[in-house]
Amino acid sequence: MKEQLEQFLYYITVERGLALNTVISYRHDLEQFISFLESIGIKNFKEVKREHLAGYLENLHNKGLATRSRNRHLAAIRSFYKYLLREKIAESNPAAQMESSQIQKKLPQVLSLEEVERLLDQPDVKTPLGQRDKAMLELLYATGLRVTELVRMTTEQLNLEVGYVTALGKGHKERIIPITENAQDALKEYLQHGRRALLKGRQSNYLFVNRSGKPITRQGFWKILQRYTQKAGITRHISPHTLRHSFATHLLEHGADLRSVQMMLGHSDISTTQIYTHVAREQLKKIHRLHHPRS
Repeated sequence: MKEQLEQFLYYITVERGLALNTVISYRHDLEQFISFLESIGIKNFKEVKREHLAGYLENLHNKGLATRSRNRHLAAIRSFYKYLLREKIAESNPAAQMESSQIQKKLPQVLSLEEVERLLDQPDVKTPLGQRDKAMLELLYATGLRVTELVRMTTEQLNLEVGYVTALGKGHKERIIPITENAQDALKEYLQHGRRALLKGRQSNYLFVNRSGKPITRQGFWKILQRYTQKAGITRHISPHTLRHSFATHLLEHGADLRSVQMMLGHSDISTTQIYTHVAREQLKKIHRLHHPRS
């Protein structure tokens, strides 16, 4: 069974062009599924029935996995069986008629405009690292990039003359996003001074590098963000995605249309973007409650 899994992972990597993180997630979930099947004596994917899959999902529930995580496992199995059917390795898809569990949607956490300003003001732009950090934070808030898109960005994806970046998103889909003047200024300063100081004559195609001249990692950026969050006096837990949420919500609050925000975020389905309209409404209600004399 593990041989079929490797073939599937090769297929989604090479033929479908899925992102590395997506492929890693598929591997993790499907290896767990195969281990469960082996533990109950199933050695062939043709033997798997709906009740076996129900037992697996119940096993995940008993281990404390959240509804969203269990649904991700089910979606991975469903996709895997579509491949097995196409390759005539399986005769039916036991996951085909199984419905995902309902998830209570939580509104994404966003920063206020004042909190964003405080956060962006934290890096010491007199130092190479501060110039880099300022450029990263400004670019993230200006464009709503995913953190992976940010840390993997190359200098070729940046066009400061026209004022846009070309983001390479999920499934290697490209999208063009305008950048603010503040972000452009921070990037120019970093490229002219900070980046050169960090590279020390070394070569790199990556836009954002560390002291060793290597690209910043997702974990590295997360630590940088946490440090500046504390310095800014923001007590709530925020992640790189919080700036993406804030970017989208603030655009909608200031009159941007939903379709444009969808394109900039790289959402394939506009319903994913629509949650930010709910956030914007909640923000307006909060302001109304705080400031209306009869609230």
